[in-house]
Amino acid sequence: MEPTNPDLDPTDALSSVPAAGAGRGVSPTGKLRFFFGPMDCGKSTLALQIDHNQARQGRSGLLLVRHDRSGTPTISSRMGLARNALEVHEDMDLCAVVRRRWAAGTRVDYVIVDEAQFLSPAQVDQLAELADDAQVEVYCFGLATDFRSTLFPGSRRLFELADELNAIQVEVLCWCGRAGRFNARVHDGEVVRAGDTVLVADTAVVAEEVRYQVLCRTHYRTGDLGPHAVSGRQLSLT
Repeated sequence: MEPTNPDLDPTDALSSVPAAGAGRGVSPTGKLRFFFGPMDCGKSTLALQIDHNQARQGRSGLLLVRHDRSGTPTISSRMGLARNALEVHEDMDLCAVVRRRWAAGTRVDYVIVDEAQFLSPAQVDQLAELADDAQVEVYCFGLATDFRSTLFPGSRRLFELADELNAIQVEVLCWCGRAGRFNARVHDGEVVRAGDTVLVADTAVVAEEVRYQVLCRTHYRTGDLGPHAVSGRQLSLT
């Protein structure tokens, strides 16, 4: 049976191509992206690579960090790469930081935030505002969960607001060979289950100091750090 109106195609409703002019009046926006994964999966390395790729195309960026493992305002990777960054403080208004750069005549085309799990929810909201209202591209890198396997407040807000959520694909292994997803806090050879959420340490074994070790769910639950031959360290692929 022929359509009653030959000018109308009954398949139009299934078309994935928007009508001409359908996007008019929509202002361009930046994107808020969150790259997450366990310790040692290469988050900081990827942050530095993205900064390099953006900068070589003439774009101007702002690098931010909160509690880097080095103890300095630096984005640093375990491969030895590092770049100076601005340390984010608890009450810092990130929109105001960017506005001051603009007022000084400095372009900010993109923002990279390392250790973004330590941001406050309000600061994540500010990053979303920069993406939406100022068309700034925002790249955040961090852990999803803390040593208790609970979402960090900053990470939770990023999961709620980000345009893109990207799990880092470099697999970190537990000592048993299974995929490690849990960031265990270790003190005196024991997995710690209570304490302050923010306690900056590395994965290297240092006697009588707090460190972290990535474990699979089974060994995170049981607190099994593996045989002594492993020396308390997980396999690092970064």
